[in-house]
Amino acid sequence: MTITGPGGPRRPRVLVVVAHPDDETFGLGSVIAGAVERGAEVVVCCATRGEAGESAVPLAPDADLGDVRVAELRAAGDVLGVAQHVLLDFRDSGMEGPAAAGSLAGAPEADVVEAVAAVIADVDPDVVVGLDVVTSDGHRDHDRIAVATVAAASRWPQLPTYAWCVPRPMLERWFAHIAQARPGSPYSPPPDLGRPIEQVTTILDGRPYVALRRQAMAKHATQTPPLDGMPSDLEEAFLTTDHLVRLQPPWTGGPVEGSLPLSR
Repeated sequence: MTITGPGGPRRPRVLVVVAHPDDETFGLGSVIAGAVERGAEVVVCCATRGEAGESAVPLAPDADLGDVRVAELRAAGDVLGVAQHVLLDFRDSGMEGPAAAGSLAGAPEADVVEAVAAVIADVDPDVVVGLDVVTSDGHRDHDRIAVATVAAASRWPQLPTYAWCVPRPMLERWFAHIAQARPGSPYSPPPDLGRPIEQVTTILDGRPYVALRRQAMAKHATQTPPLDGMPSDLEEAFLTTDHLVRLQPPWTGGPVEGSLPLSR
């Protein structure tokens, strides 16, 4: 793995673990910006370079998409205030076909867990935030890194560990829009897509960071944001509210949290 970024005195640290460049901004951009505003040092761990994706813009003939996307990851991180980026050595698995050896989905799960655990040991975070172990979009790389993050963090049982999620009601609204806007579309969600809203333990206010998040999203020029084509009210809901589930220590009930615990 490669760690880049300036050093500095110990501040509260948040480790964000994602699969591809753009996951950190399209999904958790406001979570990152909010933690930075509260004085935290945010480290983003990205498992792949996103080289199996496609570019929404023309690239130079000799350009490597993975290199371009890593540069976009760093540029977006500069906007959001990310202190360090950690790149793991797994290849992007792509959406279809057999997952190649050495890809995130094709590597032994234990190898992925070990890689994430090594990052946690090195960064020594106060909070870990990853993708959701409950599938929200069906991408196998997202599923693999989500499961591995929880498994790795379990070695530190008192380390607060969260999954960023999309509540089922929001996804239901989105797919209802697709059905209306694109009659006959073959794309239909499984009945258990997304998190039941009653499982959400933490709701963060993203309204102060919408403009900053849009600036960061624009840095991922090769990728089409998932918000494109959404009705304005649903786009606003995605941008202004972040939903998380605290997985560790186990949630025992009580009022929904309104912030991440940035102290030990």
